Amino acid sequence: MLLEDLNVILKVAEFRSITAAAASLDMTTATASAAIKRVERALDVELFIRTTRRLRLSIAGERYIPHCEQALQMLDQAKQNVKDDLDIIDGELRISVPSDLGRHLILPWLDEFMQTHKGVSVKLHISDSNIDFYRDPVDIALRYGSPTDANLYGFKICNVPRVLCATPKYLEKNGAPKHPHDLTTHNGLLYQLHDIIHDVWAFSQQGKIIKVKMQSNRTSNDAELVRRWCVSGKGIAAKSSLDMSNDLLSNKIIPILTEFTLNPTELWLICPSRQTITPAVRLLREHLKMKCAEVYSQLIDKGIVTKADVDERSQFSV
Repeated sequence: MLLEDLNVILKVAEFRSITAAAASLDMTTATASAAIKRVERALDVELFIRTTRRLRLSIAGERYIPHCEQALQMLDQAKQNVKDDLDIIDGELRISVPSDLGRHLILPWLDEFMQTHKGVSVKLHISDSNIDFYRDPVDIALRYGSPTDANLYGFKICNVPRVLCATPKYLEKNGAPKHPHDLTTHNGLLYQLHDIIHDVWAFSQQGKIIKVKMQSNRTSNDAELVRRWCVSGKGIAAKSSLDMSNDLLSNKIIPILTEFTLNPTELWLICPSRQTITPAVRLLREHLKMKCAEVYSQLIDKGIVTKADVDERSQFSV
């Protein structure tokens, strides 16, 4: 009987499905089935009762699973205690990141982190969609917006002002808007998530909210593609200042309507349980905070965002 097999048993008991458990562990269904058979053979009992429609715990399984879970937790804690005593930082980080932020900032930041902590490996999942920790093979997720599920553990990395931006060439050709209402004559580069097209942009100025419904000939569910369209001069984008930081600092694009505030967001590191908050995760959290602070220091120095935008969440309600 292998410890890895016992992890499979716990996942199957959790999902009541061999296929779902295998997917969460990033293995084939056949591999998971073989693990179950090895454990059942070693115990000489059936832990699961299988039918054509469902799978459920047997009486023996109901008695065994809690003890198995407790034993594995004790072993994991003992292993972690040894590493803590020896100041060892290692293990695999299975992390999900947003598409645009992930490719342009998180990738090099992870390279720096792994160079410092050589015992750490990374399995990266890139997606703008919300992660289902019970379905997707990830342990932590970096996401815009605070977690709405009270069962999740979240660590705020930073405030994220959003910027309205375009290329100098686009603005020279089409004119620079002076007021949000002027945007109705421009081409908006739109983002779509969960079949919802974000074509209404909201601004605030001196406590007043201004909403503008954008016209567009380009919409994508990939935030990186929206950035590419913006940099190539196809229109105006409303984006995270982190996503656009490299292009803003290199003057490929410029911020517009800076006297009006787009609704801001926040960057969070999200974990499904305390068990996933390892020393490596804690160090990664601090590394991300440091790197974001460096980016915003440059953006503030260049006058693209203000220190108040970054230090405090602006009062914005729609």
